[in-house]
Amino acid sequence: MAFSLAAWGLFTAPAGARADISEVRGHAASGLLECVPFAREVSGIRLSGDAYTWWTQAKGRYARGHTPRVGAVMAIRPHGNSHNGHVAMVSEVIDSRTVLLTHANWSYPGKVERDVAALDVSPMGDWSEVRIWYGPSQTLGASHWPVDGFIYNASPDTQLARMEAASANRSEDTKTIRAASSSRSDPIGTIIAGAF
Repeated sequence: MAFSLAAWGLFTAPAGARADISEVRGHAASGLLECVPFAREVSGIRLSGDAYTWWTQAKGRYARGHTPRVGAVMAIRPHGNSHNGHVAMVSEVIDSRTVLLTHANWSYPGKVERDVAALDVSPMGDWSEVRIWYGPSQTLGASHWPVDGFIYNASPDTQLARMEAASANRSEDTKTIRAASSSRSDPIGTIIAGAF
């Protein structure tokens, strides 16, 4: 009998996802799943190794960016007691600051959570910092997790990659404008900074 996360009612992989299920099968048979093999299975993004290495590994292999899209993998850096980081697939985009994630080994060791909330809490609204639903408390966790960005199941030379690059440039322009605007509205800060 072939193993499938869909057969277990856990998730239906997006079109184009190819599963190397041997690693997932082993963990699932023991009742435990790690975030990396699960994210690889559901997203089709063929990376391995610790979650914190995915962002760097994806460079030149997959399109990367800072805009959440369904099927993309959010790459979360190590923080606090998490030494290996975390990867989670975006299952739905609710609005510009809220997504739903499907991932394994977050709230409960080795278990899958589907369609749980993640909220962008970064000061600039750039998805560099998030709060993620934590099952035991039945609310968003208190920690602000640092995010490298989103890895898309697309080649880095696709239209999607070009759109993300253009979006990143606009985002940098917006940050510059906000910083300039902030200094104008804070004359004491401008004087202290020596920019008067």
